[in-house]
Amino acid sequence: MEPTTTIRDHLERYLKREQMSISLFSELSGINSGTLSNILNKNRPISMQQLDRMTMAMKLEAGHFYELYIDECFVHATPDWRRLGPFLHRCAELDKLECIEEVVRLMMDNLSYIPLLFELAEEFYHDGKWKPATLLYETIAESEKMQHSERLALCQYRLFKLGLTNDQQRNVIIAAQFEYYVDRLDERYQLDALNELINAFGALHRWNKVQELSDKLKVKATVHYELNGRRRQEETKRPIVFYILYSSLASGSAYYHQKDYCTALEYVDSYADTSWIKIPNEEEQLVINQFQEWAEANRYIYKLMAGRFEVLPDYLAYISTKENEIFPALCDIVKAALQYNQDIDHVLRDYESYFIYQEQHNRIGKVSSQVTDDRYLRLLSDLGAYYLRKDNYYTGIQFVLNSLKFAIEISSGRGMLRGVGLFEQYREFASETAKQEYKLIISEVQKLNEEKVGFADSYM
Repeated sequence: MEPTTTIRDHLERYLKREQMSISLFSELSGINSGTLSNILNKNRPISMQQLDRMTMAMKLEAGHFYELYIDECFVHATPDWRRLGPFLHRCAELDKLECIEEVVRLMMDNLSYIPLLFELAEEFYHDGKWKPATLLYETIAESEKMQHSERLALCQYRLFKLGLTNDQQRNVIIAAQFEYYVDRLDERYQLDALNELINAFGALHRWNKVQELSDKLKVKATVHYELNGRRRQEETKRPIVFYILYSSLASGSAYYHQKDYCTALEYVDSYADTSWIKIPNEEEQLVINQFQEWAEANRYIYKLMAGRFEVLPDYLAYISTKENEIFPALCDIVKAALQYNQDIDHVLRDYESYFIYQEQHNRIGKVSSQVTDDRYLRLLSDLGAYYLRKDNYYTGIQFVLNSLKFAIEISSGRGMLRGVGLFEQYREFASETAKQEYKLIISEVQKLNEEKVGFADSYM
């Protein structure tokens, strides 16, 4: 069996082939000639910086020798964090995830490396290097799965946040997995984690879970506010008052989606009343203003959904001056019009530009993409149903097809089922072109269902 070719062997061959002296290579690489001699004579190990300089001087792609470096420095030698740390950093920069995975697997034989790996994962996370961070968090979580540590809970929180995508089926699993760990988180993370779980379950229409988590958020945030006031709120993403108010808003939203509009209106009063906030500072005042704006908007829509369409002109006047409220208002107005068989053609003409997907923002930040995806899917299918009911078959069918395509994009079983149901109900009014497009879409639905068996089951 032939011995493995080493990095030194490659360097020696390069110098020989190029007829290059150590002195010249030293100038090209920036590595001291004496150091190079010691490396070639096996009297000195190669550092990460030296390896990258050698690779560049040999005109090879960055990271070319990393697999060999793993074998020489970490497999056949005792791993040293002074080498491991820089190596993992460099692999993250070059997106060499396979190398990270191989090295981390080797390191798991020594549990003393876990705290160092966790610190590195946190560094990657805060620097936006999410793929390598995910790899490290997964490895640490697996190694500590039998523990009840805060580190394990924080790994699961990071994986929850990094794992959420526009794939609703995947989000169901990720949210359910993380919920088990939320109470184990350090206090400074719990409020944000509960808030994000509420958004995730809300986008998935798990309203009982939204109510349960909202109650938990209210209790924890209220205790935190009463005991600590502002002294520790710098540790949370938002002021503590946000979480108290948001718990009421989320509960009201859950009742609204379950068609209990009277109870939903009671919750509106709860987050509209901010008299209990003690001398609000500038950041808290911004939160107060946003919740009072939401309260006013939600009073209109909850009344609309209760059948009181006489408030529609006032609601339209209200949103006309508030750009951030137009898209969510349009989603709910179309839904209400469908439920009560109302004509809103004039509204749709005025706000036609909002039929295109856009990220949503409010006074205090970006709206969760999962929430926006869910609203947009509902808007497309509701618009399809609205126009079909009015015998505008061409426009209605187009919205139904668009809703189906978007449902596939976000893996929404509910959206696919509704889109298929609407199209089949009005199939006789569809053009041949629309039927061909539908046939192609259905083949995508079938393909998705084969990849993720039982998409409908996730939503029952």
